[in-house]
Amino acid sequence: MSDYITIPNQITDKSFEMIQGEIDKIDPNHKFNSAIEEATIKRAIHTTADFDYLQNLKFTHDAITKIAHVMQNGGTIFTDTTMALAGMNKRKLDAIGCHYHCYISEPEVFARAKERGITRSMAAIEVAAEVPTEKVFVVGNAPTALYKILEMTKAGKLSPDAVIGVPVGFVEAAESKQALYESDVPAIVALGRKGGSNLAAAMVNAVLYNLDLVK
Repeated sequence: MSDYITIPNQITDKSFEMIQGEIDKIDPNHKFNSAIEEATIKRAIHTTADFDYLQNLKFTHDAITKIAHVMQNGGTIFTDTTMALAGMNKRKLDAIGCHYHCYISEPEVFARAKERGITRSMAAIEVAAEVPTEKVFVVGNAPTALYKILEMTKAGKLSPDAVIGVPVGFVEAAESKQALYESDVPAIVALGRKGGSNLAAAMVNAVLYNLDLVK
């Protein structure tokens, strides 16, 4: 068996070197809008090995700055899946006093969804809306969660500081992300069908790991 890298930080460093090398081949003239957007896009590619995110990952209304503000000022990150929550670096979030929750399996959410005839993801957004902190919503799986966020925002029942909208799939995934992208809500959006809970968590971590780059 040939020698291979066993030191974690060396593996990560090598991965990011390779990512930049591939970007240089794909688009030698590509320019990132900022250092933090570069770090976030490269984190997406690192997590998925998918270079489509070089073009598909979009940032609106100063979303990264707003996410960083929520993280550093006792706000709350709400995820639509326990998988997205599991992938976030909670040790670092705890260290800066940022809260995080996933309500998808809460009895109240089950009851509300059944009573109202809506998805649990939608019911979880309604429950999260009642939490009296600044809020970032992180959606990697449920288009209905994105639609509920937009619906409640339009109705004046929710004021999200930012949304990470990267649900994966076929039914309404691309459409819900396009609606978020075109809205006034600050957002990180993965346009098209691609995304997922792993990407959602990676976007949180990308901002968290690079708070020093946020202007």
